[in-house]
Amino acid sequence: MKSALLVVLTALLFRLILAAFSGLGIDESYMVAASSHFAASYFDHPLASWWLELGARHLFGSAAPIVVRLPFVLLSGVASWLLYLVTARLYGVKAAFWAVLAYSLSPVFSLAFGSWVLPDGPLNTALLAVLYALIRALGLPEGKPAPRWWLAAGLFAGLAMLSKYSAALVLVGAALGVLLDKVGRRELARPWPWLGVMLALALFAPVVVWNAQHHWASFGYQGGRAEGVRIRPLMPLSIWGGEALFVLPWLWAPMVWLLVRAFLAGATARVSWLLGWAAIIPVLLFAVVGFWSSTHILFHWAAPGYLMLFPLLGDWATRRSVRMLRIVAVITGGLLVAASLIIVALVQFGLPPLLAHSFKPGKSPMLQAVDWTSIGPALPPGIDAIAAQRWFDAGKIGYALRRDGIKLPVTVFGPEPHQFAFTTPPASLLGKDVLIIAMPGALMQTYERFAPDFASLKPGPVLPVLDHGQMLLAIPTFIGADMKKAPQA
Repeated sequence: MKSALLVVLTALLFRLILAAFSGLGIDESYMVAASSHFAASYFDHPLASWWLELGARHLFGSAAPIVVRLPFVLLSGVASWLLYLVTARLYGVKAAFWAVLAYSLSPVFSLAFGSWVLPDGPLNTALLAVLYALIRALGLPEGKPAPRWWLAAGLFAGLAMLSKYSAALVLVGAALGVLLDKVGRRELARPWPWLGVMLALALFAPVVVWNAQHHWASFGYQGGRAEGVRIRPLMPLSIWGGEALFVLPWLWAPMVWLLVRAFLAGATARVSWLLGWAAIIPVLLFAVVGFWSSTHILFHWAAPGYLMLFPLLGDWATRRSVRMLRIVAVITGGLLVAASLIIVALVQFGLPPLLAHSFKPGKSPMLQAVDWTSIGPALPPGIDAIAAQRWFDAGKIGYALRRDGIKLPVTVFGPEPHQFAFTTPPASLLGKDVLIIAMPGALMQTYERFAPDFASLKPGPVLPVLDHGQMLLAIPTFIGADMKKAPQA
């Protein structure tokens, strides 16, 4: 236990360093910029991650990176310890140590989900809590079922659904595992599992109500990601390859093999059976969707499935050479720490001059890694709001203003406004003077598009995005006076 605790605390330390000394990425900036109040749900995801960063901002009175990221870093520690508890109960403390170590070395789980403002951090914590409650309720591995744990499973299942809709994939898989387990079917004849289901549904109800009140916007957006037909026979392999890189190939390969073995062993191996069913839907679904859909599949979407396989991986590691495992762990940890420190160094000190000058304006990768706080002093006086044409530009600009305490509404005049459509609807700016961000596209195209919507439209200042004095991007603008009608998407 002490060794596992040391791993958890060491990983927390490096996540805190990364969280404190690197700027917010595109998705993070968007979440902080587009959230202005506590709501029953939001456009992209349910409420959990939005409430966490909002709560941190209200508590500390700041939108600094370490502040908005702090709840997610702390939750990563809770998730690590829940994984330890789950694995220790199922396979023993040695397996639990290796499971926690593998989790802490996996970039997507340890760094991305463990320190960034993303819904995946709360999701992972809630799903591991569901898994722990479920094995207690079923009496796994060889104990007596504890029916009241079904209420805890329902509570955490509701919290998982309040984190991200993809929680349903793991929950449905776990439910199938219970249904196809002899003891599980016997437990389903009692009222406790159904009371847990009712509790989960009650917690998720506000999200349904919000969607009903907003024309099912969030459900429609997430449900539409599999639309479009484009047969790509090799895409599943590409998707699994990307997932392997995110998890780490030398963790991903044994995980997949252990998943196959879990199903080959069948329902008599109750523990691996449950874990396999909890994992299988996310692992398979997105690869299958990639085969026939034109949707761009993001590799981290399947991560909840792999999360369920860490206990199996920990047990597998106990039968491998300790010396070899230590060598792999040291090398992996060294690479992870080095990558984290390089990111921090680049953000804190900027790119070396030779490398910085090799990127054309607007093409530097540092545009995503640094906060665009240099635009604040260049804003013209007298404007009432800022409008970008893309949600991710609005996110970077809006976060820069929020971090500097500049209270200007930010919205999107474009076809995909996301949460900005609800935070600052374009129609709410009628009669206002709006600074319009001219990217993307030519200045003339921007002028012709928005000139009819304002009493007058004239060139505004160029907003500089700087990194340690190096110009990363020059943003042209227009000032629209007295908005007459909301621009069409």
